[in-house]
Amino acid sequence: MYRESASQHADDYPEVMQALRGETASAIRSDLASGGLVLSAAIPVQRYKEVLGAVMLSTGTGEIEEEVRTVRLELLRIFSVALLVTVLLSFYLAGTIVRPIRRLAGAAERARGRRARVEIPDFTWRGDEIGDLSGSLREMTDALWQRMSAIESFAADVAHEIKNPLSSLRSAVETAGRIEDPASQRRLMAIILDDVERLDRLITDISDASRLDAELSRLEVAPIEIGAMLEALADIHESTRTEGAPHLVLELADRNRPLIVAGIETRLSQVFRNLIANAVSFSPPLGEIRLTARHDGRAVLIVIEDQGPGIPDDKLMAIFDRFYTERPLGEKFGTHSGLGLSISKQIVEAHRGMIWAENRKDENRAAMGARFCIRLPAET
Repeated sequence: MYRESASQHADDYPEVMQALRGETASAIRSDLASGGLVLSAAIPVQRYKEVLGAVMLSTGTGEIEEEVRTVRLELLRIFSVALLVTVLLSFYLAGTIVRPIRRLAGAAERARGRRARVEIPDFTWRGDEIGDLSGSLREMTDALWQRMSAIESFAADVAHEIKNPLSSLRSAVETAGRIEDPASQRRLMAIILDDVERLDRLITDISDASRLDAELSRLEVAPIEIGAMLEALADIHESTRTEGAPHLVLELADRNRPLIVAGIETRLSQVFRNLIANAVSFSPPLGEIRLTARHDGRAVLIVIEDQGPGIPDDKLMAIFDRFYTERPLGEKFGTHSGLGLSISKQIVEAHRGMIWAENRKDENRAAMGARFCIRLPAET
């Protein structure tokens, strides 16, 4: 209890007596008058080690409680402001992040399993992660729909191409059962054999084209020396060339500088074989096929030229379509499936390259052969 006598002495306060002994002391007392507490502290007054006196300081807790109350009110005010900011921020985030994401998720869910196209909301104008997500989803759905359309178109083309030899085969089989002339039967059997071979080539090429995308995405790319590959193909062509077949001449611009590209060796070799075989089929007997390769900036350019009749100017793009069937005069119908150039274009584009066709022109602007160009990114 706090008691204050009219005539105060040091011994009224134990903390003062402790300070006179050279120690720091404090005390807490209850004040009945104010109903609060009285806090006091005493320290010795020393000169060197000699205690000359003591100083005591006392105060009530009212000021301290007022300060504590002020701090609590300030904390409450800060908490209220923080709560208000949090609520407003949650509404803002709900409007700018959660709601757009829900719209994107809803559109993706609607697109799943539907045959009718569902438009993905466009938030690319935002320029943030939500905009990037929206753009990616739109590109993904566009690619999926293009792939679905390509599959449907491919299936329709396959059905149409297979139907023709099947119809011919059925007609020949039905006719063979009704005639007895051996010569006519032999001719029909030859037709049947041609149709079977045509179906076999067609199914083989269709199978190759259908699994090409999956294979290109699954196989690992590796550095390929294009010059060495073309030299091997040229040697194979010349060593297996039949009498009267065109010659293949290879020209490498700089043999001291390798032509390195990143790719799948078997598939790129397939492209060059297709183009060489195509040039052979259109070239005149004992003609010349020129195969050149060189660096073109940061790419490798491969050019295959023949001495054939050239390509109609309005067909320079169409020749890369599936089942394109314009063939040399005199070639037996059905010898080629019409998928070779389409497959080659698909392989080149999967290697981030370009393939195109153009005509070689003389000084009178007349076609003197076809030229196929392939541009592949060079390996740095």
